[in-house]
Amino acid sequence: MISASELLDMAKAVAENAHCPYSKFPVGAAAVWDDGTIDLGVNVENAASPLGVCAERTAVANGVSRGERVLVMIAVWADVEQVVTPCGGCRQVMLEFAPDDLAELQVILGGRDQMRLTNLALLLPDAFRSY
Repeated sequence: MISASELLDMAKAVAENAHCPYSKFPVGAAAVWDDGTIDLGVNVENAASPLGVCAERTAVANGVSRGERVLVMIAVWADVEQVVTPCGGCRQVMLEFAPDDLAELQVILGGRDQMRLTNLALLLPDAFRSY
C-alpha cells in the first residue's frame, strides 16, 4: 500500500492542475480504493460559484466512474501554513464510500510544510448514513 507521505505528494503535484481563477486557492486530492487503485482530483471553479467542485469530490467521482465503491485513504493538499481540511460536503461524500468502520478511512491533511493523519470517524462524528 502507498504511504501517507507518497499519497500527499501526489495530491500536491496534481493541485497544479486546479482550475481556480476566482479563489486563487488550488487544492489537490488523491484517493485510494480498497483494490489499491488511486484516483486524483482538483478543485474546479465556475463563474456560477455553486457549480464548482472540490478536489476531494473530483477524486472520488473519478473512482466511482470506474466502478470503485470502497474508499480506504484520501489525501488533500493546499498551499497553506497549517493543513487544509475537507469541507462538510466532501466529508459527507467520503462517508458514502467509506468502510462500515469510519476509523478505517484514513484522511491525510496537508499543507506547505505539514502533514496530519486522521480518519473519517474523527472528522465526521455522529455521521448520518441512510443505511
